[in-house]
Amino acid sequence: MKKFKLFSIIISAVASFTATAQNKTPMKKVLFVVTSHDKLGNTGEKTGFWTEELAAPYYELADKGIQIDIATPLGGQPPIDPKSADPASATEDTKRFDADTELLAKLKHTLKLAHVKEADYDAVFYPGGHGPLWDLTKDRNSITLIESFYNNNKPIAFVCHAPAVLKDVKIKDEYLVKGKKVTGFSNTEEAAVGLTNVVPFLLEEVLQANGGIYSKTENWQPYAVEDGILITGQNPASSKLVAQKLLEQLNTKK
Repeated sequence: MKKFKLFSIIISAVASFTATAQNKTPMKKVLFVVTSHDKLGNTGEKTGFWTEELAAPYYELADKGIQIDIATPLGGQPPIDPKSADPASATEDTKRFDADTELLAKLKHTLKLAHVKEADYDAVFYPGGHGPLWDLTKDRNSITLIESFYNNNKPIAFVCHAPAVLKDVKIKDEYLVKGKKVTGFSNTEEAAVGLTNVVPFLLEEVLQANGGIYSKTENWQPYAVEDGILITGQNPASSKLVAQKLLEQLNTKK
């Protein structure tokens, strides 16, 4: 009788372990693509990525168990927009970022964009800042990567100035944004920061010129738009909202 009970316990334990192993889903992986550009036009000032737009989505995803790699066109340390590091721009996420030695070390050793593959990831996310307007908008590796994610039905997400990197992305010879609901840093927000005549183009106008159905809310208010696997956010305040929408899509995909 005792042997029978012991045998039953062993069988139950094995069955439980097997069921757990079968139900365990692999960790989702997201690629963050960040600018390598640090010159703000011909102003003599510096630019780069906006801290809030990397930090808020990073923690929103990482805290839910999402694995994140970071890539840049040049590899290595991407430039941080000095204005985003100003205490006046600080949020709880940027304060956490400033003290996060692990993430700061990861940023020092970003992957080179030419070496990453869409097949290794479940989604891609682009933080903004003004930097992407100059390099990622015309980076062939970035354009090809976005096309590959889209063609393989994997979420693509962008915030603030980052939707600008969709400028030359095409699917079947049509602009990817054509006929799709999109948002991004608005003309009025660009005017408010005094850079209308500094940026190489106005994001709102380019998205509309390429056939995007552009919409926005009031300056500096959270706003994100979802059209299928395409997710876009208007400004830094929209960063976490974009990440939440991305997380929802990742959780619904097997």
